Amino acid sequence: MASSHYTFTNHCPSLFHSFKTCSISYHQKNHECLLISRRYLTSISLGATLLYKDFFCATNNASSVEFQLMTPGQSPEEAKTQIKLHARNLLKIKPFIDSESWKEVRIALRESSSLLKQDLYTIIQTKPTSERGELRRLYSDLFNNVTTLINAAEDKDENQVQECYDNIATDLNKIFARI
Repeated sequence: MASSHYTFTNHCPSLFHSFKTCSISYHQKNHECLLISRRYLTSISLGATLLYKDFFCATNNASSVEFQLMTPGQSPEEAKTQIKLHARNLLKIKPFIDSESWKEVRIALRESSSLLKQDLYTIIQTKPTSERGELRRLYSDLFNNVTTLINAAEDKDENQVQECYDNIATDLNKIFARI
């Protein structure tokens, strides 16, 4: 078996004291590699993390990215008027269900449910703390049923689709009674 030969030399020690090059002869093949110390890698990753945090999480910079569910500039009154429209659109999928147009069911649900979700979230945030718990539970039930209905439509399960549609109608009635 051929013996391994390792040679380590410092490469420009005054500027890059963390870098070392090595020549490896193994089975009569020469390979060049670059070794970087753990301290240097740690400092690079820490710097990258801080830059990422400054860019994406800073709220005082104009370039920061802000992930909010509320529509900017939407008042609770606007949300209340829009919620009824989006709820009606959500329930307008009944003809698609009856005709078993599963693709249209999924598309219509995704479009109307995302807008309804934003409006409901805006309204829940404006309610007193004592009312938020029940509204959040209803919100969760509603959108769990929407997700289940989308999955059932994908599987073309008529019974599950009808059951979820009925649950969505019931959840919307409960939400409107609370709002």
